[in-house]
Amino acid sequence: MNAATGTHTTSDTIHNTEEYDRIVENDFKEAKANPLSTFSIDVDNASYSNVRRIIEAGQMPEKGAVRIEEFINYFDYGYPQPEGDKPFSITTEVWDTPWKDGHQLVRIGLQGKSLDYENLRPSNLVFLLDTSGSMESPEKLPLLRDAFMMMVDNLSPGSRVSIVTYAGSAGLVLPSTPVDNKKAIKEALSGLHAGGSTAGGEGLELAYKTAASNFIKDGNNRVILATDGDFNVGISSRSGLMELIEKNKGKNIFLTICGFGMGNYKDGTMEEISNWGDGNYFYIDTMKEAKKVFGKELTANLFVIAKDVKVQVEFNPAKVQAYRLIGYENRVMANEDFNNDLKDAGELGAGHRVTALYEVVPVGVAFKNRTTDKLKYQEPGKTISGSDELMTVKLRYKPLDSDKSLLIEKPVAARSIPWSQATKDSKFVSAVAGFGMLLRDSKYKGSLDYKMVKQLALDGMAGTDEYKTEFLSLVEEARNISSK
Repeated sequence: MNAATGTHTTSDTIHNTEEYDRIVENDFKEAKANPLSTFSIDVDNASYSNVRRIIEAGQMPEKGAVRIEEFINYFDYGYPQPEGDKPFSITTEVWDTPWKDGHQLVRIGLQGKSLDYENLRPSNLVFLLDTSGSMESPEKLPLLRDAFMMMVDNLSPGSRVSIVTYAGSAGLVLPSTPVDNKKAIKEALSGLHAGGSTAGGEGLELAYKTAASNFIKDGNNRVILATDGDFNVGISSRSGLMELIEKNKGKNIFLTICGFGMGNYKDGTMEEISNWGDGNYFYIDTMKEAKKVFGKELTANLFVIAKDVKVQVEFNPAKVQAYRLIGYENRVMANEDFNNDLKDAGELGAGHRVTALYEVVPVGVAFKNRTTDKLKYQEPGKTISGSDELMTVKLRYKPLDSDKSLLIEKPVAARSIPWSQATKDSKFVSAVAGFGMLLRDSKYKGSLDYKMVKQLALDGMAGTDEYKTEFLSLVEEARNISSK
């Protein structure tokens, strides 16, 4: 879709130099031999908006472009606000899997506490903007300028903005400027032009230096990088960029990455360095998406309320024969890392929501995916005395002012509800996960097809959510492309 006109781009204008990392989907694990499942949260949703752009252009996405957790986390599921001093609430639900008889889906939902919008902490933001020659097309630098001007209008009082650009060499275009001087900030944005090579590493170094020199204690300090990811001058390898970011970790300067454009888009690079930089990652293809990221959800995307949030699920092998985490493939952690406060994990923003979905095979259901021999010495799993639990969800997080994590636990009862009685949100999240599985041609897609996905989504519709309505159209477009 053309950012300026709103018209669809024809498929022959998209060139095949975009880069996506290979994703190996999570397999089923037997609960008796592997009762623990551990992963870092992921608040990103770039994969969904990028794949939407590809489908709207008349093409099917590469499998590596589809990160199912980012599809799921694109949508709002109406989780309740946390109570007391907890930074997030935990919601769980278990229901019958629509695409595989006998299986169950388990939803784990986190909802970050919303902040007082009238009394937000001031922000020290450094806009790190790619002005290289590859950013010349309309859906890149021109859209970037408009998107960042809109964000400036939504920043809280007391905030400050600096602008660093890079093209061949990095430079400070605008020193730290109070946000009430919007004219100066917008004039600097308006004067940006594309040209030259992409010295991303040099730009990152100057941006972090600028953020540190204007650091606001107890404020929100963040570098916002906007690029197509085509770093090709100076420090350009992922390892080199991550080493540069490593030097700045632990200084409470966070990183947001906004991807723009098509043709030479480098998704894998941006996704990995955003993870490494305690950041979040979005793909902006239209002003509508910019309004979602920089307007409707600005506070959630800028203000961190909990650091290094990890999830560990312990399955009860007396109730669960096998389980599979849907998505989160590059967020899976070693089980021993859950209690290790030195191990990095994802950050949760104010008002952010995070959803994880497991497909579970209950005990007694035929299961042909056995990957290990029966254990000779291990005693069969037993439920806790007097309990009837399917699993226990454990979460660790660090408050902003601490390097020591806190633990929250929530047991989940072994009671699955029929599909007809599942909540609207559970039905819609089933549709989104199913859509991602179809696009990836998952070996676990069961009876899924595009017709089923659309019906699941319709069953889960409530009200007039424009993004969920758009999802229905996207499923139909994918169905039409795949049938050609």
